[in-house]
Amino acid sequence: MPTSTSAHSALVAAGPATVDRVSGVRLSSVTLPLEAPISDAKVLTGRQRPMTEVAMLFAEISTESGLEGVGFSYSKRAGGPGQFAHAAEIAPALLGEDPSDIAKIWEKLAWAGASVGRGGLAVQAIAAFDIALWDLKAKRAGLPLAKLLGAHRDSVRCYNTSGGFLNAPVEEVLEKASAAVEAGIGGVKLKVGHPDSAVDIARVRAVREHLGPGVPLMVDANQQWDRATARRMCRALEEFDLVWIEEPLDAQDFTGHAALAAGCATPVATGEMLTSVAEHAELVRTGGADIVQPDAPRIGGITQFLKVMAMADQRGLELAPHFAMEIHIHLAAAFAREPWVEHFEWLDPLFNEHLEIADGRMHLSARPGLGVTLSDRARAWTVDSTAVG
Repeated sequence: MPTSTSAHSALVAAGPATVDRVSGVRLSSVTLPLEAPISDAKVLTGRQRPMTEVAMLFAEISTESGLEGVGFSYSKRAGGPGQFAHAAEIAPALLGEDPSDIAKIWEKLAWAGASVGRGGLAVQAIAAFDIALWDLKAKRAGLPLAKLLGAHRDSVRCYNTSGGFLNAPVEEVLEKASAAVEAGIGGVKLKVGHPDSAVDIARVRAVREHLGPGVPLMVDANQQWDRATARRMCRALEEFDLVWIEEPLDAQDFTGHAALAAGCATPVATGEMLTSVAEHAELVRTGGADIVQPDAPRIGGITQFLKVMAMADQRGLELAPHFAMEIHIHLAAAFAREPWVEHFEWLDPLFNEHLEIADGRMHLSARPGLGVTLSDRARAWTVDSTAVG
């Protein structure tokens, strides 16, 4: 059948190995309400307001062959409309591309918005597209994403965070910690960083005594300690046999984290607030973490996450991705050493499918790609949308 000159040019540009092309992109900005306002140390220090919702950015990418991939990014407290606006501006750059050429497309999208940089909001917008492309690629192969990447395991240790926020009275924290363990979750993380450090110690002690010595326990200061306080708290918390102390210092204080990691008996975990591969490279280079906590939506997607994962592996570090368990179970399953995945039930209403949790572990499903589809509630909570192609 004859083809038009423009169509022929597109096919030539795509190359003889091209088997499909992106034909359309749909973006949705979804506001996910939380059941109740939550507060961590950033709220108690007056730096942020309590969190009442999460702004989600969904990208649905369709191809000429009829396949579709779904990916997402998110923002807490601020930035959701900005992510959506940036994604809408660069989305046309996807059209006509071979969806299998994910690294090439990432670079193209980064250059399309280069004037706002390669970190922060810019890459978080790209992340939704990148994750959707990986979802699509795994679906084309008929494999769960973890199997496409090459899994080391079919389940991953998991711990719960959502029950340990500082706004909850200790009685509620104990109740939710018990519920998490009874639900098959393998560990519990508590928020610390209260302006009165005695409150932190009392809450950690209460949970450790309540759960007993056999349940893995972590704490998270959300960047609210200075160096002296962090050193003092590391010593004070040693008796509780913690798996790690998370974000004891400002996320950009790589030197301070390195000194703390070298002198603290409890492992130091950080990295969730970093938004570029370059920042993670500096964290790893300086020895600022025993456990690296990259966040795929924040760092620019799976393509960038895999680079950080390789750095961590090369340096013998541990891995515990932040939030977004629907994505991170696949990436953690592909890491060489036994990782942890953070369990948050917050995103459950957005998807028709849910992850299986049992015996302290989160289990991969046999569903291809990420294994999730958007629910009717996600559609109902959509506050803005656009489509190209």
